Amino acid sequence: MPYLFTSESVSEGHPDKVSDQISDALVDHFLAFDPQSKVACETLVTTGQVVLAGEVRSQTYLDVQTIARDVIRRIGYTRSEYMFEANSCGVLSAIHEQSPDIAMGVERSNPEDQGAGDQGMMFGYASSETENYMPVAIDLAHRILRELAEIRREGKLMTYLRPDAKSQVTIEYDDNHKPTRIDTIVVSTQHDDFDTDASMLAKIRADVLNILIPRMREKCQPIVQALFNEHITYHVNPTGKFVIGGPHGDSGLTGRKIIVDTYGGKGAHGGGAFSGKDPSKVDRSGAYATRHIAKNLVAAGVCSEVLVQVSYAIGVAKPTNIYVNTYGTAKVKMSDGQISELVGQLFDMRPYAIEQRLKLRRPIYSETAAYGHMGRTPEVKKASFTNGSGETKTLEIETFTWEKLDMVDAVKKAFGL
Repeated sequence: MPYLFTSESVSEGHPDKVSDQISDALVDHFLAFDPQSKVACETLVTTGQVVLAGEVRSQTYLDVQTIARDVIRRIGYTRSEYMFEANSCGVLSAIHEQSPDIAMGVERSNPEDQGAGDQGMMFGYASSETENYMPVAIDLAHRILRELAEIRREGKLMTYLRPDAKSQVTIEYDDNHKPTRIDTIVVSTQHDDFDTDASMLAKIRADVLNILIPRMREKCQPIVQALFNEHITYHVNPTGKFVIGGPHGDSGLTGRKIIVDTYGGKGAHGGGAFSGKDPSKVDRSGAYATRHIAKNLVAAGVCSEVLVQVSYAIGVAKPTNIYVNTYGTAKVKMSDGQISELVGQLFDMRPYAIEQRLKLRRPIYSETAAYGHMGRTPEVKKASFTNGSGETKTLEIETFTWEKLDMVDAVKKAFGL
């Protein structure tokens, strides 16, 4: 019997995502000037205020106020009526030195023996239902909000848009767990005040259906475009007025959107957030590494859907386990346990090896902090960073390295495909 599955996303102006982006901007600036920096930075945003807290060990000094304001400005909080504005909000820093007890457990004289920054388990997931190996519901939810942000920045259409927004997509699956159609799309966007509530709601709904959705749909790959149909239920700003939003409407915290950051509820999640953490924190690097494994397994034809788990003990380099679940979709004559064993031989999952393989000690994290850490397109680009002394450094960086299909040939060879 067909069933429905739903995923949501939130925009870069959502208060939790504002917090994530500030935290990751700090990580990037620390890594740009000191690649061995150890960073665990949390951000709280609320009406007119930003509070930074956490632990850092680095050889560089940053003007954290300027970095936070630059992020807020880039997102679009630049008007006083938002009650949270880049130039006027207060920024309080309570960042302090990393615990020497943690440092002692992580660092080793031989870098390859670097211990995990904490205990915990991480999951990676991939599916053949889209061309970027992501679940289609979360992929579409992200696409809707990226397009909405692009329209807002262009400033030609839907000129009433404000930075805060949310989306939700419900997909119908058949008995073989294949997506067959889009059932429901929900879009809630912050907006300027209108003359009347009725005209406001009618205008926003019409623009979402006639501008946003068609623009987003045109950019989808054929496999996703085929899911659109004439019977989609649309809920546009279903509560009505949405003028008060962002950190004024709801306080935001780093790490509260971990399902948005990953697979929209598909597969599993170990519970650890990503943003604000340098790659010695396996919450981040382990999740990226397992996504890399999962995506390459599916792309190589080992299976059409897979969940990969890795777990660690704090201060210990070798994982406590590697687990693979192909959900019965394996195309090789091996059990999931045998696949797990071979995966462990193919992919070195010690923290230092992950950092080296995926080039994680580079300032690549700001782009991950909105619209998902997975399913994105790797890109080589230049980025500039400024430290607290006013020194500016421009670096060539490679983003989303865990999305590369650079292990497909090795996987095929190992599995005899």
